Amino acid sequence: VQLVESGGGLVQAGGSLRLSCTFSGSGFSFNAMAWYRQAPGKQRELVAGIASSGGTNYADSVKGRFTISRDNAKNTMYLQMNSLKPEDTAVYYCYRSGLIEYWGRGTQVTVSS
Repeated sequence: VQLVESGGGLVQAGGSLRLSCTFSGSGFSFNAMAWYRQAPGKQRELVAGIASSGGTNYADSVKGRFTISRDNAKNTMYLQMNSLKPEDTAVYYCYRSGLIEYWGRGTQVTVSS
């Protein structure tokens, strides 16, 4: 059972990327999910979260620019990132809550100025 992220890459400031996170286990729809990121020399921080009900929350730094969503039929969570800034550069990780927590290995997002 694992979480696998995809969709990272290099983009210019002002550009967009969409990250995907697919869960290989069962019961995807029952648990809250989230995206975290970690920039070099900094602590991992919460970017956005989505509850099993679909309710969402965002870090202040990404509100209005990023959108988190989930497709329970595909066992997949997404992060649409628009108006990217150089300070968004980080490794992005997906996370699944529950009695057993899961983390993906991360995908690199690099935003050039």
